[in-house]
Amino acid sequence: MSQQRPLIISAPHPRDLDLIFTKEARQALSDAYRIVECEPDALDQLDPAVLAQASYVLGQPPISDALLEKLTSLKAVLNVEGNLFDNMPYDTLFARGIHVLTTMAVFAEPVAELGLAMALNLARGIIDADQAFNTGDETWGLEGNQNTRLLSGADVGFVGFGELGKALNKLLSGFQPTITAYDPWLPASVLKQQGVTPASLDTVLKNSDFVFVTASVTSENEGFLGAKEFASMRAGAALILVSRAAVVNFDELIDAVDAGHIVAASDVFPEEPLPQEHRIRKTRNFIRSAHRAGAMDVAFKRMGDMVLDDMALMDRGLPPMRCRRAERETVSMMRSKPVDKS
Repeated sequence: MSQQRPLIISAPHPRDLDLIFTKEARQALSDAYRIVECEPDALDQLDPAVLAQASYVLGQPPISDALLEKLTSLKAVLNVEGNLFDNMPYDTLFARGIHVLTTMAVFAEPVAELGLAMALNLARGIIDADQAFNTGDETWGLEGNQNTRLLSGADVGFVGFGELGKALNKLLSGFQPTITAYDPWLPASVLKQQGVTPASLDTVLKNSDFVFVTASVTSENEGFLGAKEFASMRAGAALILVSRAAVVNFDELIDAVDAGHIVAASDVFPEEPLPQEHRIRKTRNFIRSAHRAGAMDVAFKRMGDMVLDDMALMDRGLPPMRCRRAERETVSMMRSKPVDKS
């Protein structure tokens, strides 16, 4: 008698299986696994026999200590939301050898590309120049470049240097900038291996023409970029926020832009969607994007490939290799808000 296929509890909100998997990958998933779908807050309502057989949980649903006791065969929680939430007993999971994995790396490349586009727009005034044609106020030639600058050879700083920072660094290499990076969770040697110069936060802010904020939000850094930090930046410097809004004091960022001291761009905001009356909608010299940098079909489908590859490894008793593992030392410090839309 053939061995029963491993069982997956699928609760990937706000994603769904058709978003994450190509048609071919979805078929491969169905061929290799039994799938029980449920809402994220309904795991504890499943049949105890189903819970006891589950090898994998797909998603980041809340898991209580009591629920975990029933998940006796669990090998891994595969987070396809992207953010790690403080909604499960990580210490117990780790003690039992259960992996907590995230597919967040799929967003690094598309977010990096939009971040680069934002920097180029801030440097060259592309959006303003285009909009000026609508009103007949365009300025030609040198006159239209009074407040522009080159990204090539510029001083570039990173605040945070994880997967997103690495992806941006790769894209920027052709511009041959001088790059400094601040990341208190990384040793200097790791930054140097990436070809960037380790620096303090103060140095990165003061000495950069372009500052890319790619840091995750944690219990240690919520709102750590505020009026004082923005005032320390070079006059006319650009701040590009592509990680999480909570790492900055958003009102003070808007104040710094309104005062004409810096220019900025952001793909993330403290409220999403933003109220129609929010002041950021009328702020000049601020490029806005509606949290769409990473939300591309190609990125979501890469999630499915990563999940399939790592489950196949774990089925054989091998460690996962494609998804990123949550670290026991830092996972409970993560403070990102869940996303409501894919």
